[in-house]
Amino acid sequence: MKLQFYVARKFLWITAGLFATFAIFMILLDMVEQMRQFDAAELSFSGALLLSSLSVPETLYLILPLIVMLSTLALFLSLARTSELVVIRAAGRSAIRAIIAPVMAAFVVGVLGVVIMNPIVAATKHAYEQRAADFSGKGGSTFSVSREGLWLRQGDTEGQTVIHAERANHDGSELYNVTFVTFGPDEDGNSTAQRRADAKSAALELTGWNLTDVKVWWLEEENPESGAMLHETLYIPSNLTQEQIRDSFGSPSSVPIWDLPAFIEELDNAGFSARTHRVWFQMELALPFFIASMVLIGAGFTMRHTRFGRTGLMVLLALLMGFGAFFIRNFAQILGQNGDIPVMLAAWAPPAIAFLMSLGLLLHTEDG
Repeated sequence: MKLQFYVARKFLWITAGLFATFAIFMILLDMVEQMRQFDAAELSFSGALLLSSLSVPETLYLILPLIVMLSTLALFLSLARTSELVVIRAAGRSAIRAIIAPVMAAFVVGVLGVVIMNPIVAATKHAYEQRAADFSGKGGSTFSVSREGLWLRQGDTEGQTVIHAERANHDGSELYNVTFVTFGPDEDGNSTAQRRADAKSAALELTGWNLTDVKVWWLEEENPESGAMLHETLYIPSNLTQEQIRDSFGSPSSVPIWDLPAFIEELDNAGFSARTHRVWFQMELALPFFIASMVLIGAGFTMRHTRFGRTGLMVLLALLMGFGAFFIRNFAQILGQNGDIPVMLAAWAPPAIAFLMSLGLLLHTEDG
């Protein structure tokens, strides 16, 4: 048991060190990108550091399996260089038993990543988008889905428009039973509701919304109902695009995993396709198993004594197989989101394949 704790502790320290190294390096690189993207004269060093600190967690979470694989390579190369693997085998312990500790530690790292880091990434991504919109000085837009339907906010320099609809088509380009409430400055400069428009449907075109069967109230009048007007069609300018709306609800990483099942249900009720979020949710559940399989991949090539030679070649093969498994996982995710393969197959097949292939390599290496 002490041996297992020793190997697991060493593995976790290496993983923490690599994670911190990647975090510092990526923050420095991202700061340069933030200063290039925004006006360097207006964006201070602290502002760039803040934006980078909010942007980097998403990338770190994405490459967490690769960090774990690199930690595995460093662990077993260190054990081989100090002949600790030879001592473990001489003590009657098989290499398969020695690898149980880092595999379990990697699984715990994956669970903590899903439980803790996933919500942190969702929060920092949302905060980054808000900060980036403030620094860019462009009119922002907000998308929200609830049990009452969906909400949109479009804004420009002239004012804001809040949009509520009971449901929409799959990509959000057409809304049904929709309400537009336009806000603008009053005589004192305060924002106030100026106009309300209720429509049977609203279709998003290149430069605005095309409403049908519309009733319009001017809310600044004492009796808005007396001045209400009916229109067969009405055009409301907008800076929103279908891509912006699709990206607003099409990024499941911006939703904490605890809220994802309810969000998927709300998307279904609103008429949107939630397949992307279902694939993401299942892949998050499968992430600890995929991270554990990355340990097996690294161990399969490096759990050998350095006197056998070809250490560089073995490390290269381990990296190629690890990156290959990472690519297959991302490719399966795309196929699942496009509906080409079932959701469960897209999420669980890559970790299962990586686990079985690496385990077969280990058994072949150790037992011939």
